[in-house]
Amino acid sequence: MWTVPNALSLLRLLLVPVFLALIVQGSDVAALVVLVIASLTDLADGWIARRFGQVTRLGQLLDPAADRLYILAALIGFAVRGLVPWWIFVVIVGRDVMLIVLGVILARHGYGPPAVHRLGKIATFALFCGVPLMLLAVAVPATAAIAEPVGWAVTLWGAFLYWWSGIVYAVETARSIRIPVGGSSSVSDTLE
Repeated sequence: MWTVPNALSLLRLLLVPVFLALIVQGSDVAALVVLVIASLTDLADGWIARRFGQVTRLGQLLDPAADRLYILAALIGFAVRGLVPWWIFVVIVGRDVMLIVLGVILARHGYGPPAVHRLGKIATFALFCGVPLMLLAVAVPATAAIAEPVGWAVTLWGAFLYWWSGIVYAVETARSIRIPVGGSSSVSDTLE
């Protein structure tokens, strides 16, 4: 449980409130530095876990949670400052709420959480690229002419894919709960 990758993931989680506070205060360069540190520890913890056989269930839970919390923190900070409209925050968080509801439904029918779908990974990757580009545009105004429109485009595309994958999860959940728990298929089998 207490492995180097898990410690790095925990460090990333502890930096989320710092990151949010920096964005809300308008300390964009410092927020960008924290985000770069978080991204580097994300790469390091995955590499170390795979390389040294330290993959744990805790790490598998902490890693995507940290990714989502950074996206959430950035969107909250941007919305508070009026840099993005609140609807973009609602769209992205709404999909995560939907997945929580689907997880509860699956649990009630004896299934575990849905396996991560490739489309969901692509959507999260797009958001994890688009949101930092938007931060870069604010932190380093010289980059704004390119970073801001590209950041917006990638973020909006990521939000679209995020919901598309959410619909895939909903359809698979509906299909899975019609199959008895001892049946021949499960969400984990179907979403790979």
